[in-house]
Amino acid sequence: MHELSLCQAIAGVVKPYADGRHVDVVRVRIGALRQVVPESLSFCWTLVRDYEDMPDAELELELVTAEVRCRSCGRCSTIASQWCLLCPHCESADVEVMHGDEFLVTSLEVS
Repeated sequence: MHELSLCQAIAGVVKPYADGRHVDVVRVRIGALRQVVPESLSFCWTLVRDYEDMPDAELELELVTAEVRCRSCGRCSTIASQWCLLCPHCESADVEVMHGDEFLVTSLEVS
């Protein structure tokens, strides 16, 4: 389960920006290709936030679907499987990931 280490990394990003203030909400954007289980990440966050002295910090997740652009046929497509990066139109493996590879702390609310 790599979600625990991801939550530790999130806390490592958040704490310097919070600068000692109370953290209310942390927003994270996660792409479908990152192989993160949202429920596991949310559970691990409850453990990490207590350890990092952010006991009330909520984790809000924005899940991003995977989208690729095919270099062979030029079409953009949503990818249904994170395990198969083939163009659904021409079945070429020569694709560029446009969305779905993100893992970003996008914002936080402090008080």
